[in-house]
Amino acid sequence: MKSIAPLFLVAAMAASVFNASANTPAPSAKAAKPDLAKGEASFGAVCAACHGADGNSGTPANPKLAQQHPEYLVKQLQEFKAGKRANAVMSGLAATLSDDDMRNIAFWVGSKAAKPGFAKDKELVALGEKIYRGGIADRQVPACAGCHSPNGAGLPIQYPRIGGQHAEYAAAQLTAFRDGVRKNSLQMNQIAAKLNDREIKALADYVAGLH
Repeated sequence: MKSIAPLFLVAAMAASVFNASANTPAPSAKAAKPDLAKGEASFGAVCAACHGADGNSGTPANPKLAQQHPEYLVKQLQEFKAGKRANAVMSGLAATLSDDDMRNIAFWVGSKAAKPGFAKDKELVALGEKIYRGGIADRQVPACAGCHSPNGAGLPIQYPRIGGQHAEYAAAQLTAFRDGVRKNSLQMNQIAAKLNDREIKALADYVAGLH
């Protein structure tokens, strides 16, 4: 689940608010060691305006990218560039980046500490916690914690960090997965298809407070 873009941008429910979960990066030739200095410069020039100087976006519609798994970020950038993930702004920016640029950016912003977020809706947070930790058995919705971990830290390479993501971004990504607008994770499409608007909002708000 991911970018709380919106909402989680984001990463990012990019990131993400549930930027929300296309899992394993495509295989490629052995990549060179990332150049963090170049990554910082490229991030400042291309990404910081929307995602914050250190990857902690201050805009709820754009995902926090700080401390995100670099391999996940690279995969998302590659899929924006290839058109597998649709977003006019991100596709245009990703088109200007080489694979090395993507790796440099991803590993630099992934090394930055994520600022904690907060759940805001007391009436929904209990529902969000219930789904996140236990799923919805009668609809065969698995617990989010199974892939994204109990504290939302995710699993390197496979599942993105979502803890602390903007709720707005996370909810937007879950809705996009549910409605088939975001198509770069069949697993997330199948899970989100079983959630209603209230459940998505509850999950996104709960995730925002995870740390």
